[in-house]
Amino acid sequence: MPAGELAMETLLVKTERRTQLVDVTERVQRAVAQAGVLSGVCHIYVPHTTAGVLINEHADPDVARDVEATLDRLIPRNGAYRHSEGNSDSHVKAALVGTSQIVFIEGGKLVLGRWQGIFFCEFDGPRERRMYVKVVGNGE
Repeated sequence: MPAGELAMETLLVKTERRTQLVDVTERVQRAVAQAGVLSGVCHIYVPHTTAGVLINEHADPDVARDVEATLDRLIPRNGAYRHSEGNSDSHVKAALVGTSQIVFIEGGKLVLGRWQGIFFCEFDGPRERRMYVKVVGNGE
């Protein structure tokens, strides 16, 4: 891939629960490999107002379940919300988690910490959602 050329991939993520963190690390790494970028940046973006993306531990699946449970406890589904669609908690969770992440690429690999993984965060599921991965950098 020529220097600075952009590659973007759309990943579809299906969820099974209302609040669910889905480990998408390997899928994002495959997008980086397909782009042929050896050194650069991987932008990850979720175009939804009730979903997000975060980086956290993925070695122990209990960590993701703990994050899900804590967000549900801190931001309950039934609260004193004004939004009439019944998913205000989902909007608040997405606002706190955020809709994008940036990860460096070196040697064609995502530069993540030893225990880190990338999670798609569903807050208004179950659904099928999109996540965009854009890779910018230098190829071989």
